[in-house]
Amino acid sequence: MTTALHTSALTSLPLLARGKVRDNYAVGDDRILMVASDRISAFDVIMGEPIPGKGVLLTQMALFWFEKLGPKGLNLCPIHLTGDAPESVVSAEELPQVTGRSMLVKRLKPIPVEAVVRGYLAGSGWKEYQESRSVCGVPLPEGLQNASQLPEPIYTPAAKAAVGDHDENITFEQTVTMIGADLAGRIRDISIAIYKAASEIAATKGIIIADTKFEFGLDADGTLVLMDEVLTPDSSRYWPTESYAHSYKAGANPPSFDKQFLRDWLETAQVGGKPWDKTPPAPRLPQDVIEHTAAKYREALQRLTA
Repeated sequence: MTTALHTSALTSLPLLARGKVRDNYAVGDDRILMVASDRISAFDVIMGEPIPGKGVLLTQMALFWFEKLGPKGLNLCPIHLTGDAPESVVSAEELPQVTGRSMLVKRLKPIPVEAVVRGYLAGSGWKEYQESRSVCGVPLPEGLQNASQLPEPIYTPAAKAAVGDHDENITFEQTVTMIGADLAGRIRDISIAIYKAASEIAATKGIIIADTKFEFGLDADGTLVLMDEVLTPDSSRYWPTESYAHSYKAGANPPSFDKQFLRDWLETAQVGGKPWDKTPPAPRLPQDVIEHTAAKYREALQRLTA
């Protein structure tokens, strides 16, 4: 099994920030080295145990989608990749921490909006629908159930939170107030276009993308750029096509190629003899949960790139 990297420790570059998964290092004043660790989070809490190989799988999947959607593919939006090798900016001793799990990207001004697109009703969207027949202010028809496909993909943004805090679902109108009508509208339209294109590609591989979230930034010229990760199991809900119908008819969550298995386990986990309250510290992950989660990530990449 691959040696896990819970936290990178590069000394040849200054550390900018550590996120839930990625460690970002400054490369001059115009580039960032993004190192995808093997950390995993659920319910916005970082687990103490890493998932071996996860950072490599996330990076390879993100690169797959950037290739399909960016200038070399469908050219739906500029992307943050520089085209330079991440290995070229670190010392030889640090290569094991970087190789296969890193992207060298443009330094951008992040937009504080998570661009969430939903094609199916699941997770927090399903919970909200049950209460209001809408999701993030978007009205939906009566009669939908858990895992229902929506008539059309909907854009349900969230306000980005600091590490450890929960992202807050907001309405499109609130994003207009935050970043202006033009930028909010462009992010919405591009996000839906990317989701639709990616869903068509994934469908040919036996995968349903139930929902996903994108992040965008602005370069020095004000150009809108797709950044961070894209369409990975950390930012998307992946369902196998072949088992979706059976699960849906039974009213159950379809089995998924993401961290839903981990979330489901955590819902029943206990800390100190009591159900975990979804605040740090997280329960210690058993080896079978670690291995099963790693297998789900591997299967997603294998299906996509087969």
